[in-house]
Amino acid sequence: MLPITNKIKEFKIIFAGLIFSFLWASASTATKIGLHAAQPFVISIFRFIIAGSIMLFISHIVMTKRLPQKKEWIQISIYGLFNITFYLGLYVIAMEKVSAGLGSLAVATNPVFIVLISAIWLSHKIKFKNILSLVLCFIGVFLAAYPLLQSSFATPGGILILVTSMIAYSLGTIYYSKQNWNGLHILTINGWQTIIGAVFLLPVLFLTYQANKNIFDSDFWFSTSWLAIAVSIGAVQFWLYLLKINPIKASYWLFLCPIFGFLIAHFMVKEPLTLYTLFGVVFVIIGLYTSLSVDKKTK
Repeated sequence: MLPITNKIKEFKIIFAGLIFSFLWASASTATKIGLHAAQPFVISIFRFIIAGSIMLFISHIVMTKRLPQKKEWIQISIYGLFNITFYLGLYVIAMEKVSAGLGSLAVATNPVFIVLISAIWLSHKIKFKNILSLVLCFIGVFLAAYPLLQSSFATPGGILILVTSMIAYSLGTIYYSKQNWNGLHILTINGWQTIIGAVFLLPVLFLTYQANKNIFDSDFWFSTSWLAIAVSIGAVQFWLYLLKINPIKASYWLFLCPIFGFLIAHFMVKEPLTLYTLFGVVFVIIGLYTSLSVDKKTK
């Protein structure tokens, strides 16, 4: 009976990992589709309001979890500033200037940035493998981007914005991990940081809004709904499930994200797949593996 139970558990982990990788990688293509119908910050605000409202409804109405208290509001606001306003705000701008596949490849490098920035933030010694992993990931991103730069599927400015957004996400992740949340439910934290992050973006939306660039058609609603429900809620919940079981093994599902990302972009928005793409993905995966193997040894 026990072997059957173990097999069922193993199947559930594999299923969750595959679904997470696919959903997480799909965000860049979904954003690309939405950008055909609306401005970047319009997509972002709608996405965050939908996702945040659903999470807060489940947290406070369905599960009757408590509201944040005093200092927790400040912590959530800072987290939302990094994780929503800066990270996803910059990311959606970058997706106007880079390919969807390249966007998903960059997202997969986040663990490398997190490990390296953690070492700097916490004054830990930076190991050679940390530097090596970052170099390998940058080589991979450059290789994948090279033909895209030549065919107008990416711009140098877009890549710079994309990398900056990854750094913002890493800073937010480290900040989150170092705070005492006093048992505040994860849905409460995520729901409020999403809403507050959207509020921080409102002034930028008002300054940049142009009515003639927003048509709110089926592409817009598909994009925002997918990003809000499938990615911001669905992928994150699968990720938390995997982290709860085994944080180290969970990280390895990120290896599939670049592969899924380029395949989704190829079939959905006809982005090219070349040998540069293959070698770029391989370098990023090796860099990610190097980073995670260092992190595993230090735990």
